[in-house]
Amino acid sequence: MTKQVILLNGSSSSGKSTLAKALRQLIFEKRHQQYGIVSIDDFLEMSAGEPIYEDDVFAISSKMCEKTLELLKTTDGAIIDHVITSERIFNQLKESLSRHKLYMIKVFCPIEILREREEKRGNRCPGSAEASLQYLFPKDGYNLAVDTNSMTAAECAGKIYKTLFCDLK
Repeated sequence: MTKQVILLNGSSSSGKSTLAKALRQLIFEKRHQQYGIVSIDDFLEMSAGEPIYEDDVFAISSKMCEKTLELLKTTDGAIIDHVITSERIFNQLKESLSRHKLYMIKVFCPIEILREREEKRGNRCPGSAEASLQYLFPKDGYNLAVDTNSMTAAECAGKIYKTLFCDLK
């Protein structure tokens, strides 16, 4: 059975994790459907002293795909919180989830806000948010883009919900 997968792709510190939780809650409230969340943060070791490279993300990306497929066996859909920085990571995800409907949401905010959020978190290598923004892949082709600076997580979730469940048939 084909299920829906919502990819939240954006740079580090763009607000994807908070948005994923808000979106999951909204889908449950409106549709009474359970969506699981798969987050890059659950698979990648991060510290303020070590940069994260594309090879690091590629190494854990297959595990994220496996976890998503596991979740889809027991949930109505999945939300993936990811930082995709190359074509090979993107292709791996698309191929692994090819039996399901993939909706791509670009999550962004101004660079100054990324820097502030990264500094406030304290558990990221300085500059990682800006670097992941520079290398974010793909650059276009998203179903929707949401700005987590100009809207709250709940507002972004509402916009995504409207686009995926009301606009697309």
